[in-house]
Amino acid sequence: MEQNIWQNILYGLQVCVVPMNLLYCFIGVLVGTLVGVLPGIGTTAAVSLLLPSTFSLNAASAVIMLAGIYYGAQYGGSTTSILVNIPGEATSAITCLDGYQMARKGRAGAALGISAFGSFIGGTLSCILLMVVAPPLANMALKFGPAEYVSLIILAFVLLTYLAAGSMIKALMMAVVGVIIGCIGMDLITGTKRFVYGILVLNDGVGLVPVIMGLFGISEVLLNVDHEIQARDLYTSNSKIKGLLPNLEEWKRSIGPILRGTGIGFILGALPTGGAIVSTLTSYGVEKRLSKHPEKFGTGMIEGVAGPETANNAASTSCFVPLLTLGIPQNAVMAIIIGALIIHGVQPGPLLLKNSPDVFWGVIVSMYIGNAMLLILNLPLIGMWVKILKIPYPIFFPLILLFCLIGVYSLNNMTTETIIMIIFGVMGYFMKKFDYEAAPLVFALVLGPMLEMAFRQSLLLSNGSLSIFLKKPISASLLLTAGMLLIMGIVGRRRVNKED
Repeated sequence: MEQNIWQNILYGLQVCVVPMNLLYCFIGVLVGTLVGVLPGIGTTAAVSLLLPSTFSLNAASAVIMLAGIYYGAQYGGSTTSILVNIPGEATSAITCLDGYQMARKGRAGAALGISAFGSFIGGTLSCILLMVVAPPLANMALKFGPAEYVSLIILAFVLLTYLAAGSMIKALMMAVVGVIIGCIGMDLITGTKRFVYGILVLNDGVGLVPVIMGLFGISEVLLNVDHEIQARDLYTSNSKIKGLLPNLEEWKRSIGPILRGTGIGFILGALPTGGAIVSTLTSYGVEKRLSKHPEKFGTGMIEGVAGPETANNAASTSCFVPLLTLGIPQNAVMAIIIGALIIHGVQPGPLLLKNSPDVFWGVIVSMYIGNAMLLILNLPLIGMWVKILKIPYPIFFPLILLFCLIGVYSLNNMTTETIIMIIFGVMGYFMKKFDYEAAPLVFALVLGPMLEMAFRQSLLLSNGSLSIFLKKPISASLLLTAGMLLIMGIVGRRRVNKED
């Protein structure tokens, strides 16, 4: 077995070290980084736009480049989250909570550094795990039906409550709002339009990017403009950048979250209902639960950056498990890559390894090389990104607004989506004024439609019986875990309140 693995690695290296494949790998990760840094463009749009440029390439080169764009975007997505509180990618929304606060305290360099190193470690370890455990994990993923997905998402919702730096009740209220917003659009089972009020753009639901950029980006600008003191504080903190990399103490605090984030990201990323967003959410919740000072999360804890950013990149690698072994797309980008394989005459699925080993092992080994390229690309840029923080805020905030408007409008060239962003920006402003957190709303918006779809599919399979969730061993185990965590959270909060 060990000999076969090394033979496969060597074979993959032979495919990757071809100069043209190295070039396509570099182009992929470079474009991916830029896509991640620029809010609103989106990985799916970038991969779709560049797909025609791969038609003249062979299958291995095409997938190596497209894959590079995908996991490269996860690196770049944290940059604007940390610097200006605007997630470059939806998967980096959770990084805003502590990464931006670290930047305000003069530790932007440390936050960017641990994000780059964590992403590199998570991505590299996931490549190794992908090679070793892809077949067993693919078999496990096949055992997940709608009932198991419902229980997994319920567990994610329970972990969601740990995101709250303040009131758990306020966090749950925001989660409910997120679920309600997620119901807007066309019912995927019956085709009925819900809460659209004749607005065409709402037929496909409320877009995630306008919501995120409004709640995190526009609201922060409005808040700083409203309070001149906060704007001055931001400028003062920007002029006191102490270091461009994490110090020894921050490294000690980050090692555990990085290793746990790798495991969480890899496992959840291999599941079709998991993915990078759920893995970042889970990682943040786990780190907050394990921390000796959970109340400090959201105030600039480096663990809140290291864990989710590592999980993010680990998940972006492990999502190739169902793609390469089963031919099942884990998300929209994976579906486009499957399309690219079919266009090049390669049939994705269980026979891919046998019929096209150059594609299978070439893509896996290219991820090792791509992660190294990303680390080399990102570390020298930390100083440049940090200098952005020294721009006076009266000059800076109009640029942020312009960036948000262009980013959202460029998605579908629709002014309605910019209006949605502004509405959520004003909403986010009042939420911050009254201490309601945006993160539970965003993640409930993501998880709500998944939960509804899986729940209704489960009831259709069981003829309306709720017992299906308890009859399935995996589902029952996940529900039991969620129940135990919920009880522990309630008991823990009551103890803290009594001590206070």
